[in-house]
Amino acid sequence: MNTFKTISPIDGSIYLERQWADDKTIEETLTQAQEAQAKWKKTSLKRRASICKKAVKYFVKNADKIAEELTWQMGRPIRYTPFEITKGFQERALYMIDIAEGKLSDVSAPEQAGFQRFIKREPLGTIFVLAPWNYPYLTSVNAIVPALMAGNTVILKHSDQTPLCAERYAEAFEAAGLPDGVFQYIHANHTQVGQMIQDSRIDFVAFTGSVKGGKAIQKSIGKRFIASGLELGGKDPAYVRADANLDNAVENLVDGSYFNSGQSCCGIERIYVHKKLFKPFVEGFVELTKQYQLGNPLEANTTLGPMVRAQAAKFAQKQINQAIKQGAKSLVDPKHFEAYKSNSPYMAPQVLIDVDHSMDLMREETFAPVVGIMPVKSDQEAIQLMNDSDYGLTASIWTQDAKKALKLGEQIETGTFFMNRCDYLDPALAWTGVKNSGRGCTLSALGYESLTRPKSFHVRL
Repeated sequence: MNTFKTISPIDGSIYLERQWADDKTIEETLTQAQEAQAKWKKTSLKRRASICKKAVKYFVKNADKIAEELTWQMGRPIRYTPFEITKGFQERALYMIDIAEGKLSDVSAPEQAGFQRFIKREPLGTIFVLAPWNYPYLTSVNAIVPALMAGNTVILKHSDQTPLCAERYAEAFEAAGLPDGVFQYIHANHTQVGQMIQDSRIDFVAFTGSVKGGKAIQKSIGKRFIASGLELGGKDPAYVRADANLDNAVENLVDGSYFNSGQSCCGIERIYVHKKLFKPFVEGFVELTKQYQLGNPLEANTTLGPMVRAQAAKFAQKQINQAIKQGAKSLVDPKHFEAYKSNSPYMAPQVLIDVDHSMDLMREETFAPVVGIMPVKSDQEAIQLMNDSDYGLTASIWTQDAKKALKLGEQIETGTFFMNRCDYLDPALAWTGVKNSGRGCTLSALGYESLTRPKSFHVRL
C-alpha cells in the first residue's frame, strides 16, 4: 500500500492518513539536500542563528495548536503537551543556538614561529534524523537545530504515529526563511529508510528508538564509512538512601515513573529503597499513584492519558502478570481508575513489590506506567542492582549527602547521574548512554562534535 494511517489512542479513530514517499520523491529529496548544503555551509553563523530562532518562535507562537494535534496523535494529556514546545523544545534549541559560535569556532594550535596552525570544524553534509513518537519534538530538536547550526542539511523521517511533527518543522523553517532544501522531511517505510542510509548522499544518521531499531541502523550502514548517533532507551533506576527527604523522593519519583504514561526512555522503571524507609516510601508512593486521573487526554483534569496503542499496554501487562506469577505483589487495583479498560490503551498505573531481578519487569524495558520497588540493606547492594542491567541511560540517588552521592554516582554505569532529580535533560550536559542505551552524544558543547569533522590547516609562512 502507498499510504499509512495514524490511529489515535484516544478513541481508536483514524486521525490522519499520509502517503509513503515514492522513489522519485526520495531521489529528489537526497539530491536537493546535497545541493543545498554546498550553499548553506557558507552561510554565516549569525544568519543560521537568526533563522533557527525564528523557527523556534513559530513553534512557541503555535504551541497550543501543535499541542492539541500532538495529544491526538500519541495520547499525552493536553494539560502537559504545550510544555514540550514552550519549555523543553525551546530551552534546548536556544541553548544550542547560543553556544554555537563558541563551539564551532576554529581551534588554534600553540604559536610556532613561521607557521599558522589551526583546526576548522567542517559540517558533515546531510544528516538523516529518525525521530520517535513519545517525545516527538524534544528528541528531534536535539539533532535538528545543532545540525543546521553546524552547516549541515537535514532530512527528517518521523514516526508514522506522529507524522504531523515533521510537517510542523517544515512550516516553521519556511516561515523563518530557511533556504529550500536545507531542511526536508519524508514519510518513508523501514525498507526505504534502509535504502536511504545506504545512499552516499547521507552523511550521518541520528536515531532515537529501540535496541532492535539501532541494530537495523547499523546493519543498513554496513560497510559505509559514516557514523550514527543511537539513543536506544533504558531501564532507569533510582535509589532512595536512608537519609533521603522522603516526601520529596516520593513526589518526584512518582512523577518520573508515570509522566507520559511511563513512555519515556529516561523514565523511572525500578526503585531501590533502603529498608529503613521502605514501608513509608511504598505507602506514600501508592497513595500518590491513586491520585492520578486516568482518562481522555483532551480533558483538562486528566493527568494520565492512554498509552500509544493497546499492544503497548498488553506488553506491559504481560510483564506484570509474569512478575506476579513469580511472586511479586501488585499494590494498585486497576479498577480504582474508572477509565481503565483491559485490552485497550487506557492502562492504569501499577506498583509492584516483592520483585527481584529474575523478573523481566526489573530487567527489560517496560515503557509503561509501571514500577517495581525493592528494599536494600546498603549502598553497595543498591549500586550492584542498579548496574545489573543491559541499559545505562540515567540513574538517580535520593539523599541529603551530596559528597556521598557523587562517590556513588561514579560507580553507576550510566550516561547521566542525578541526585534528587530524575527524568530531565539539561541542554548544557551531554545526553548519552552506555551499554544497550546506545552510543554517541547530543546536546551540550560535545553535541556538536558528532555533527562536524575536524579539518587541520598547517600553513608555512
